[in-house]
Amino acid sequence: MAEEKGAQTPVEDPRNHDLWIWLNGRLVKRAEAMVSIFDAGFGLGDGVWEGIRMAKGRLVLVDDHLDRLYEGANTIALDIGMSKPQMKAALEELCAANAMTDGGHIRLMVTRGEKTTVHQDPRNALGRPTIAITAEFKVPDPEIKKAGIKLFTSSFRTSGPDSFDLHLNSHSRLNFIRPLLQAIAAGAHEALMLDPHGFIASCNSTNFFIVKRGEVLTSTGRTCFKGITRRKVIELCAKEGIACRETDFTLADAYNADGAFVTGTFGGITPVRSLDGRPVGAELPCPMTRRLSELYDRTFLG
Repeated sequence: MAEEKGAQTPVEDPRNHDLWIWLNGRLVKRAEAMVSIFDAGFGLGDGVWEGIRMAKGRLVLVDDHLDRLYEGANTIALDIGMSKPQMKAALEELCAANAMTDGGHIRLMVTRGEKTTVHQDPRNALGRPTIAITAEFKVPDPEIKKAGIKLFTSSFRTSGPDSFDLHLNSHSRLNFIRPLLQAIAAGAHEALMLDPHGFIASCNSTNFFIVKRGEVLTSTGRTCFKGITRRKVIELCAKEGIACRETDFTLADAYNADGAFVTGTFGGITPVRSLDGRPVGAELPCPMTRRLSELYDRTFLG
């Protein structure tokens, strides 16, 4: 039976039913937040996005997220038309409008905007991007964090920068939704994906780590998400003197690991309970996963 909850399922919150949305410079109610069916994001997935947490009155790692957003927009020749300080002010305006100071998750979306016709040619764009920001009261489900997630290895491989660059936070997500559908059908929360050479790359929406003999391993980074949480975990390991390597490793390594976890902006660090029906490690979470999770929460969310 498929899991009813995903790896990033939030706790339901009734406050989300009538929120303010920031849309192209205006605050509008959720029910009134609409874009044209000719928008490049709707018709083609042509855009970039970021997910940002609001915790203890702070937009967590907001500068890192804005750097990634603007780099992505520049990569696809999309002029956002706002400076980073202006964008940060828009995020803060929206949080204030929703009286949000903690337990929030923001989705910042920028598309190439409305087009004269639904066609991939960017020259059909009318010239103004669509910028939409949602700020919802969302916190990770504590049951998922406590019990850990189940992963299923997908038959779909990740791609390199010469075809679909996973370092680009693109609106197009079908290449990750298809692996997730396989995982759901197999009764798992999330799909684990291998790279074109058969080494472990990432999950469909999170990055993947294993723990073996006190060492933390994650993929080389060639064909995984350019994860901010992933990078912060690696930096925390260096700061705390924990051995951590970005390297090639296989499913066999993961099956025989002492523990495993995934990382992402929304969930932070989430332990992995099983992979392809096999328990990962003898203890959940393993001591290293627990240590890093506590360090991450204290350093960035505390």
